[in-house]
Amino acid sequence: MTNEECWEFLRSEEFGRLAFHLAEEVHITPINYAVDGETLLFRTAEGSKLLAIAMNGDCAFEIDDFGDETARSVVIHGRARQLDEHEEHRAEQVPLRAWVGEAKYNVVEIEPLQMSGRRFNLHRPWLHLRPDPA
Repeated sequence: MTNEECWEFLRSEEFGRLAFHLAEEVHITPINYAVDGETLLFRTAEGSKLLAIAMNGDCAFEIDDFGDETARSVVIHGRARQLDEHEEHRAEQVPLRAWVGEAKYNVVEIEPLQMSGRRFNLHRPWLHLRPDPA
């Protein structure tokens, strides 16, 4: 996929997975996000994601989807940082909606340093081996 196709796909979705380092461990967690220009924004409460970003901003982010015949995936390697109080307003300018009832006041930006996207046809021959329901 081209960079523009990757950004178009990222703009069309709002749920992905964030991978980050916390001490000697690698963690992965689902997040909801929004695109702001050519960065991603998400909200988080105090906890492991925010601590990890403060200690080491290196991260990866991934979204994907698939249908009956095709699949797509975008992976970003980048830097995450908590926005300060003068920048947090950016989250109000994009469709960043809370998916859970927990208050999440901290806004984090992911700046992509490298992005790749794939689109591929699915053959999945085992699906064609199923007996037809009568």
